[in-house]
Amino acid sequence: MRWLPAVPEHWNEQRAKTFFREVDERSKTGQEELLSVSHLTGITPRSQKNVTMFKAASYVGSKLCRPGDIVINTLWAWMAALGASRHVGIVSPAYGVYRPHRADSFNPAYLDYLLRTRAYVAEYIGRSTGIRSSRLRLYPNQFLDIALLQPPHPEQDQIVAYLRVQDAHIARFIKAKRDLIKLLTEQKLRIIDHAVTHGLDPSVTLKPSGIEWLGEVPEHWEVVFIKHVVDVRFSGVDKHSHDDETPVRLCNYTDVYKNDRITGDMDLMRATATRAEIARLTLKAGDVILTKDSETPDDIGVPAWVPEDLPGVVCAYHLGLLRPEPDRVLGEFLFLAIGSTRTAQQFHVLATGVTRFALGKHDVKNTVIALPPVSEQQALCRCITNECQPLDDTIARTEEEIKLIREYRDRLIADVVTGQLDVRGWQPGPEYVVTEEELAALGGDEAIDTDGEEEDGND
Repeated sequence: MRWLPAVPEHWNEQRAKTFFREVDERSKTGQEELLSVSHLTGITPRSQKNVTMFKAASYVGSKLCRPGDIVINTLWAWMAALGASRHVGIVSPAYGVYRPHRADSFNPAYLDYLLRTRAYVAEYIGRSTGIRSSRLRLYPNQFLDIALLQPPHPEQDQIVAYLRVQDAHIARFIKAKRDLIKLLTEQKLRIIDHAVTHGLDPSVTLKPSGIEWLGEVPEHWEVVFIKHVVDVRFSGVDKHSHDDETPVRLCNYTDVYKNDRITGDMDLMRATATRAEIARLTLKAGDVILTKDSETPDDIGVPAWVPEDLPGVVCAYHLGLLRPEPDRVLGEFLFLAIGSTRTAQQFHVLATGVTRFALGKHDVKNTVIALPPVSEQQALCRCITNECQPLDDTIARTEEEIKLIREYRDRLIADVVTGQLDVRGWQPGPEYVVTEEELAALGGDEAIDTDGEEEDGND
């Protein structure tokens, strides 16, 4: 196969259909273990993950998968949302499930590594069909036509053992870097929290805010409900395209969750919206976008700020658009105030749900913020930016280090699972024990799973 490098002569290389067949076994109760399909960690129990997508009311009719099965999110194969399961459980009916003809053909962990290498992902993209890159679909006949590499089973086991130990080293490095980012972020939040509740002048006279969690605020500040200074709009714009609607770019949940600012140079999904939706939800300078739904209350009320007008960019569903009155509150200050620890705690308390948490429009409108005069808001924003810049720079450098070690890991995995690096003679040190917690750290707690993103919405 031209897209694969030359592999060891004693390895078997044949199309996936030689080893696997598509199966469609359905759950009658929906009570089996719910499995998550991630581009970073493959197939894992959802109960073990900090998932930021949404649960369904019932899982009756979900597809069953068993250890050794390959599971592919058909709509997100181009992003490597697939893997080999090591669990009995259920996945979305929209996913493809492929079962081995022989149970001993592959070590599932070896397959898991192999199937998410860049060469394979490029092949999925080339074989997928769809009008837009973000909506490509990898159908069963195309997947089963892809070549799989099959080393002898003992060699597969050795490859897995080697990569698991290397993963543990990398996971420990990443964990140390994340711990540093967490400390820097906490320091940054303390700076913001103090500034947006007490201002810059330590000698200013304070007054009781009348709100227990807010405490005292500068005497000349107001304490206001958001609804009195902000127009709150919730979005219902989905990710589908319709012929009778206008093409737009969507600011989605993940765009807000992962970024402090929404800017025109971001890679935003393309979809369509009605004229009324465009008129109401097109992003303008000063807007603040807010996450309003999540599986955990911690992901409720995460804000992002829009520094400039973005014609053609529309706020998507699961988000709220907050448009401040410019003579009362600056968008940047609103973003900082909402992102402060105290306001975040308000949202966590207000968020309701059992399997899914949500903020209602009433909750957002009736959230309280301390509000200085606009001129002081400007000064506060400048001061916070200056004080936080060194922290932001260190966070950015640390994130770049994590990115580089991930790239090294990708290259290492590709070399080992395709036989470019021979690990048959490798032996781990006797003192080395690899824990599941270490391996889980490789998944990235910053990742948003693709579960719930399939076309029928049944996950």
